[in-house]
Amino acid sequence: MTATGIPQRSGLSIRREAATHIFRVGQTVRLKDGFLVVPSKLPDVYRITATLPPRGNLLQYRIRSDDERHERVTTEDSLEPVNLSPGSGATLIETTLGHGRIMEG
Repeated sequence: MTATGIPQRSGLSIRREAATHIFRVGQTVRLKDGFLVVPSKLPDVYRITATLPPRGNLLQYRIRSDDERHERVTTEDSLEPVNLSPGSGATLIETTLGHGRIMEG
């Protein structure tokens, strides 16, 4: 982490830690529930393609879905990680949708 000095009116500097992105480039994420009114029109899974500078106090990311030709920019607070088990042999859609099996209770 990088500390930066912020000058104050008194002439003294206050040290603040620079914010660190919690998601990394290449990581699979999804938009949290409640991001938009019509979430069913959005793809389920995205991949982080770039980390961006903060907008105000919120860190930003560039994300992309395999189902879309464009990228989106979103803030860290609207994302949640998608846990893909490494070495499972499952495709991304199978892992996300549970291999098409219906779970019975």
